[in-house]
Amino acid sequence: MKKIASIVLFSALGGILTLGAYKLFLENPQIVIEKAVESKPNMVTASNTSRLIASTENTDFTVAAEKTLNAVVHVKNTSLKTVRDPFAELFYGQGSGIKQYSQIGTGSGVIISSDGYIITNNHVIKNATEIEVTLNNKKVYKAKMIGTDSTNDIALLKVEATNLPYIVFGDSNEIKVGEWVLAVGNPYNLTSTVTAGIVSAKGRDLKRNGNITDSFIQTDAAVNPGNSGGALVNTRGELVGINTAITSSTGSFIGYSFAVPSNIAKKVVEDLMEFGNVQKAILGVSGGELNNKAAENLDIDITEGFYIAGVADNSGAEKAGLKKEDIIVKLNNVKIATFADLQGFLRTKRPNETVAVTYLRNGKDYTVNVKLSKNEISKVSTLGLELKNLDKNELKKLDIANGVKITEISNKELMYYGVKKGFVIIAINNQKVNSVDDVNEMIATKTEGEVLRIEMLNLNGEIERYIFR
Repeated sequence: MKKIASIVLFSALGGILTLGAYKLFLENPQIVIEKAVESKPNMVTASNTSRLIASTENTDFTVAAEKTLNAVVHVKNTSLKTVRDPFAELFYGQGSGIKQYSQIGTGSGVIISSDGYIITNNHVIKNATEIEVTLNNKKVYKAKMIGTDSTNDIALLKVEATNLPYIVFGDSNEIKVGEWVLAVGNPYNLTSTVTAGIVSAKGRDLKRNGNITDSFIQTDAAVNPGNSGGALVNTRGELVGINTAITSSTGSFIGYSFAVPSNIAKKVVEDLMEFGNVQKAILGVSGGELNNKAAENLDIDITEGFYIAGVADNSGAEKAGLKKEDIIVKLNNVKIATFADLQGFLRTKRPNETVAVTYLRNGKDYTVNVKLSKNEISKVSTLGLELKNLDKNELKKLDIANGVKITEISNKELMYYGVKKGFVIIAINNQKVNSVDDVNEMIATKTEGEVLRIEMLNLNGEIERYIFR
């Protein structure tokens, strides 16, 4: 009995000692840890996270989506391809080996007026013999081509309809890096689809077309095949870009997409409506982006801007006093950091408009007004030709609708085949030539090994065709 009592007593004493040790050494540190969790720095972090979550939740995309979904259309183009089978012609006679088949291409478009004007990408409807537009409500219309601009990859279509929903143009110069945007289009033949992202960069030059430079808006909104020609809109539902390209090794979206800025697209559309072609303005300067070497030679600290290497005679730039080694840093108070910035700005302007040019000379800032001019003459070294635009009276006199005149020729091969000064180039690879810029663009976009088929009007008013390899 005494043994049992001793065991119980020692057990009770052990329990008391264990509980005391727990209270003294273990429970108090736990309280300190709890206080640390509730310390002020952690509370601030939690508060910031809450504000971030609230900010994201308060960004409302529904208004922009509602404004744009019904104004973005599905565009289907049908083109006829001709295939020639030489073996069939050998056995069954000439002409028996020629077959035609239809090729279907799809993309997106944006209604920009209630009476049926639609903007899309040039590559969406290139070589189309028939264009069909399907609205979000499943109504189908035949579309008429109004005009195209291959440089900016923009095309303008028209359907015969009224009271259509449309998207208003926003100011693409005003959008900021980090701003929310929505991409609306028809990827993979799906009906109007909305994706969201932010503006990742502006004035992006992809150098995708040889010498032709673009000034794209870069976003991380998902864009896939079929989105081309669709809308890039801000959270107010205003059109700030036309989705045009993605960079991908797979052909599908992997993180970034690119859009033609709305200011460029709007100017192209207005020119196509008014003139039938794009009116391209030039400052009258040549050069490129300012680099470290040029900055060192000029003994300046900045490394951004457009470095003037030459000024064209009788140009607006020369008349305004711009000189070689001046550095253009702003146009109409818009920052010019790269060549793409300069090109992008000028593509929103027309000949005879005046712009305020801010430039650096000898370390000092100056601002002058420059009247923009039209590029009327161009030397195409690849062809050994100097070309000149034709005005309406000259076109009427020659009884042609388009073309550019050869004013000088140094290509001995062409001279051998009878090409002379005064000949008029009217088409290259079945695409009409309206200006000297068109010729430059078609030459610049020529792929390696591609054949150039040039149609010319000779001095007798006859069409001659030449092939360049």
